[in-house]
Amino acid sequence: MPKIRYVEFDAAHPDDFVYSIPDGLDAWLLVLTQTAALFEVAGELKEFPAHSAVLYPPNHAIHYRACSTQYVNDWVRFDADESYITESALPVGVPFSLPDPGYCHQLFQLLTLENTFHNDYRELSIDYLFRILFNKLHEASQDKLSPQYYKLLELRKALYNNPGHPWTVSSMAEYLHISAGYLQTIYKSTFGISCMEDVIHCRIRLAKEKLVFGPHKIAEIAALCGYANVEHFCRQFRQLTGCSPRAYRDKHA
Repeated sequence: MPKIRYVEFDAAHPDDFVYSIPDGLDAWLLVLTQTAALFEVAGELKEFPAHSAVLYPPNHAIHYRACSTQYVNDWVRFDADESYITESALPVGVPFSLPDPGYCHQLFQLLTLENTFHNDYRELSIDYLFRILFNKLHEASQDKLSPQYYKLLELRKALYNNPGHPWTVSSMAEYLHISAGYLQTIYKSTFGISCMEDVIHCRIRLAKEKLVFGPHKIAEIAALCGYANVEHFCRQFRQLTGCSPRAYRDKHA
């Protein structure tokens, strides 16, 4: 199992911060940036944006530095002999963008907590967190992110968290300060579904939960899921599930 030597999140450094170890460490180093920074790649110092990740194996040259008024990152130095780390296909010493930096940041917070408390399942929990983190890093290293990706992700989180809001293409486009047509194009190319289809799927998913586990009447559920018209709700529910809301409730009661 991975053995953490030191882990830290929200580590803030001044504008003259430099971390340089030409011969590398005798351990692994994983860095997630929250601000832009300069990294040396193939002998050249290049600027990489915030929300980048970079993995350094043992004995690999390391050089990065701040490039603005402050440099903030999450980082962990650790030992590992697990194949999901040692045989990882992740790029070595080359930063790549994270599609969901908030998720990875939370994993670092949990790693820090687990490393601090000496509970019975500490080592196993740390191993699970590393596995999840490396899964997310593998996903990220294969993605080609559009310039609008992070804003789209925030929009998708907002509608998943509140499907009952009266979402429209226009209101979502206004949320991102782009045109409605452009939103529909980049949303579908990014997530493989149109923005309004995504809203409908979220609403029907919420409706299923309320039908099976809630005391609400069908008209009340329709309103909670963002439908002003119960007939429209029933029609869309049937289209996606193949049965009416009442039949769904009876079937799963």
